[in-house]
This record gives sequence, C-alpha cells and structure tokens, in this order.
Amino acid sequence: MKTCYLILIAFLALSSSAVSAFDPSPLQDFCVAINETKTGGVFVNGKFCKDPKLVNANDFFYGGLKQGDTSGPLGSAVTPVAVTEIPGLNTLGISLARIDFAPKGLNPPHTHPRGTEILVVLEGTLLVGFVTSNPENKLFTKVLYKGDVFVFPIGLIHFQLNVGDKNAVAISGLSSQNPGVITIANAVFKSNPPISDEVLAKAFQVDNKIIDAIQKNL
Repeated sequence: MKTCYLILIAFLALSSSAVSAFDPSPLQDFCVAINETKTGGVFVNGKFCKDPKLVNANDFFYGGLKQGDTSGPLGSAVTPVAVTEIPGLNTLGISLARIDFAPKGLNPPHTHPRGTEILVVLEGTLLVGFVTSNPENKLFTKVLYKGDVFVFPIGLIHFQLNVGDKNAVAISGLSSQNPGVITIANAVFKSNPPISDEVLAKAFQVDNKIIDAIQKNL
C-alpha cells in the first residue's frame, strides 16, 4: 500500500510540473514587454520586463483594429494583436486577430504552434476546418454564420474560406501572447534556403516541373 501511495504522489508531482513548465502562471500583476539590448537582463517568456513604475495605460492598449487589405491573391488579411502590438500582454497567455475576407477569400491552411484558436464570425459566411494528426488525418469542417463560434486545437492545420458573395469578418482569440503562425504552403515551398525539388517532388509524388511552378507562383 505504501508503494502505491508513493507512485501516486510521484505521478501527481510530475503532472503538476508538466503543466507549470508548459504555461506558468505569472507571479506578478503584469510584466510589460520592453525591447532591451543591455546584457545581464532577465527574460520572462522571451521579453524583458518594463520597470513597473514606468508602466502606463498605453502599454495595455491597441487603437483602431481596422479592416485589412484583402486585395491580394488570397483575398484575405489577418491583423494580429499580440505581444508585439500590446506589450502588456506579456506573460498573460492571450492574444487575438481580426481576419477580413473578400468574397471567396481564403485564410490558407496554417498552424499556430503555441496556441489554441477560438473564432467568432462577425459578418458573412465561412467554411472552416481543421485536420487531425497522423495517421488519421481526419478533417472536421463546418459552415459558420454571423455569431457562430468554432475552435481550432493547438498545433493542428486549419483554414477559413469565405463561401459567401459578400465580405466576411471574424475575430479569433488565441491562448498565447505570441501563438506563432506557420502557413503550410509558405513553409514547404518558400523556405530560405529552399527545400530541394527532389525532396518535394518525392514527398508530393509529382514531377519536378510542378514543384518549380508552385514555387514560382508563390
């Protein structure tokens, strides 16, 4: 019985340590991010903390979350509001983005490696979806209308497509001050330096000329 108790205690300790290591709770009211180049400073989540005595309301403010330019080839625009835009978000574990869509506009398949996303449609009609990990690669899709909400689990590839004939707008909340974004097509076909045609052609089971054409179009 004593051995069972020891195993249980060890399991709980490891579990709590894993949770804390992933996203520790702040131990102060705030840690407003500041760009600091002096050596010897201490980073908190990759940022230096501003002297609390110098913090003001503007450190927690972002003015004018305006419509993005959707005139590009994808017909969409993402306007992030993360720790770069609001220094006061540092250590708070949240951020958001506004996504604008022209008719038939697409926010292409991408992932957020450090954050789960919850999206609410403000205007328009969106087809959204995400794909589970290997080996299932199961696709979950849903058509969303004004006021609808959908969740994209952390790290999974997902997309949004405006299937209406009018502009669409959505707001997404993310469970990280800096969730990151990896657009799949850009990562695969626009890496610097580029991934070799041999690798990509074999991975996608196509001719090298097709890979070259995709890279050129992107």
